[in-house]
Amino acid sequence: MRRLDVLAVEEAESPHASVMATAVSLEGMPVVCCGLHSQVLPVAAAIKQSDPGLRIVYVMTDGASLPLAFSDLVPGMLEAGLIGETISAGQAFGGGLEAVTLHSALLAARHVCDADVAIVALGPGITGTSTPFGHGGIAQGEAINAVCALGGRAVAVLRLSFADSRVRHRGVSHHSLAALATIALGSATIAVPTLPQPQSAEVDNALQESGVWSRHARVDVPAAILPDTGELRMRSMGRSPDDDPAFFLAAAAAGTVAADLCGR
Repeated sequence: MRRLDVLAVEEAESPHASVMATAVSLEGMPVVCCGLHSQVLPVAAAIKQSDPGLRIVYVMTDGASLPLAFSDLVPGMLEAGLIGETISAGQAFGGGLEAVTLHSALLAARHVCDADVAIVALGPGITGTSTPFGHGGIAQGEAINAVCALGGRAVAVLRLSFADSRVRHRGVSHHSLAALATIALGSATIAVPTLPQPQSAEVDNALQESGVWSRHARVDVPAAILPDTGELRMRSMGRSPDDDPAFFLAAAAAGTVAADLCGR
């Protein structure tokens, strides 16, 4: 086994060491907290659709695959200008910048990369066990806590599906419910896309019964055409927006809300 050393943005040898030594606040920066890697593309595209001038930084956490190079999305997103920089946090590696912790990565996004908005998501390959807390989706709640601790504004992406054959992921995934109703101690803004009935009622009931609204704020986002991603294909679990529109609309809704927060 060979150890891989990288230069962290916080280290004394880093050209950004002096900035990181004094960075303590996100200064209200909106941060979109995802539960899956495949949500990053529709989130970023929706932000750019709302305001093309916003600078977006993607922070990849270490709850799934560790090399950022495993992502099929990120290189194309950088080339297309949908994201301006990448930061790998914790044990993840391969970003344009490396950070020891998620907290430092968020601060670097704001103060080193001059981000207007950040997107936090794990890499490809989430783990799940069908138990309440034995899955990578827990990282979404942890990300919300980090954002709130640093004075940012967290926006949560709901993991929705009406095409998944697994009952625990139909409607609102149990990953989202665990992260938002239990793990997230800070308050986030949750973007809820307008869906047809009975899908809308099913989503509303799940969020209400789980106690999510006792902790978080709700913003309803009218259903719209999904943002144009050019040659980049939106896919999740092998499904396209035509196969499972609710999944992608939920991610795009969060991007729209984050862009709106940038203007406030």
